[in-house]
Amino acid sequence: MAQPARHLLKISDLSKEEIMKIIDCAKSLKAHPEKYADRMKQETLLMLFEKPSLRTRVSFETGMTQMGGHAIFYSVADSPLGKKESIEDTAKVLSRFVNVVMARLNKRSDCRQLAHNSTIPVINALDDFAHPCQMLADLLTIIEKKQKVEGLKMAYCGDIQNNVTYDLMRLASVMGFEIHVAGPSGEGYDAEKEVIDECNELCAKSGGKVVLFHTNAADACKDCDIIYCDSWMSYGIPAAEADQRVAKFMPFQVTQEVLNQAKPDCIFMNCLPAARGMEQTAEVVDGPHSVVFDEAENRLHAQKALLLFLCGKKMTE
Repeated sequence: MAQPARHLLKISDLSKEEIMKIIDCAKSLKAHPEKYADRMKQETLLMLFEKPSLRTRVSFETGMTQMGGHAIFYSVADSPLGKKESIEDTAKVLSRFVNVVMARLNKRSDCRQLAHNSTIPVINALDDFAHPCQMLADLLTIIEKKQKVEGLKMAYCGDIQNNVTYDLMRLASVMGFEIHVAGPSGEGYDAEKEVIDECNELCAKSGGKVVLFHTNAADACKDCDIIYCDSWMSYGIPAAEADQRVAKFMPFQVTQEVLNQAKPDCIFMNCLPAARGMEQTAEVVDGPHSVVFDEAENRLHAQKALLLFLCGKKMTE
């Protein structure tokens, strides 16, 4: 009997050992892409998009091409998923056409339904709860720059009630490093209890640590190895709320003065797009500590490795 398909809906769907297997493969793919040129030959990836994308679409499509496969872009923005045809039926149909599905959907419930009814791997390419593909690229970047994970301390500054924040918290909790999460508190700003509970459970096993800060960015960044930001205006947040959110988040902006609180050899990360003068200043994102474009490039290599892992392909040269 065939094994059920593996899905990736949040980074904690993978064990520490599986994450490192993917990272090791990504390093090999990055160094010797030609050795993997036929690894996805005659395989098809369907990319479902309900939200805009630059890095995600281009990196996945390029990755499939580089490994001898094919990627199809399909926008569900104009024909909403689950309206004319149920998500359950859509998943069953797609399972008979393609080899793997990557979905960027608005709601976690839609992504979960898609995976639950699919007999092929489903990759969450960002919903309102997680962004696991970004986590793999981030970890690859951290290991390239720091040559380790153990003993590292990261500070995330900005919007806590955020898909990237949640998965960074999970990543630290699975891999066993420390993360300081700094942002405003109150309704609409606090992390969901489900995420906190999951991280506490994971940290008990890994030795990781998640610490929440509601004061300012400088306190959270003190003596950290990695400083991380994300947008204050995520997909789906009305533009009318911008002024109110900027006022709330400004104490958590990463400036050069804040960055100076971190270790002298710290790296600055942002999953992009970056708004200069908002979550960080221009001198930070364009400065010598910034690795944001290396981080963006690593989406390609990490996702190629993820595709091989989920599709049961050989992951060594």
